[in-house]
Amino acid sequence: MYKEEITLCGASSYAKKYYLNEDFDGLPQSIRDELKIMCVLYTEEIGGVLRLVYDEEGNLEFRTEAEEGDLLYDEIGSVLKIKQLRDTKRELLEALELYFRVFFLGEDMEEE
Repeated sequence: MYKEEITLCGASSYAKKYYLNEDFDGLPQSIRDELKIMCVLYTEEIGGVLRLVYDEEGNLEFRTEAEEGDLLYDEIGSVLKIKQLRDTKRELLEALELYFRVFFLGEDMEEE
């Protein structure tokens, strides 16, 4: 089992860059595209940095941060946007958690 967090992907409004962990290159292109769109749109709308991170148990978490003094970062909007993404992208996020648990943690799908 992994002892530390694993970043799936992320985007930064500061660097204007998107990152997908190369360990997840095996994901279908359509899912990689959807993750990129989701992360980049978040950072364009809210600002700061967004990362999707797997914890030690395989749960996918949204992590955000902003540079100190960044007046353009919308902290309240961030909470609302993440709630919206969790609702609208629920099926995708659950599938990504299952993918991680099976292919990275070696769990049996029948345990679900």
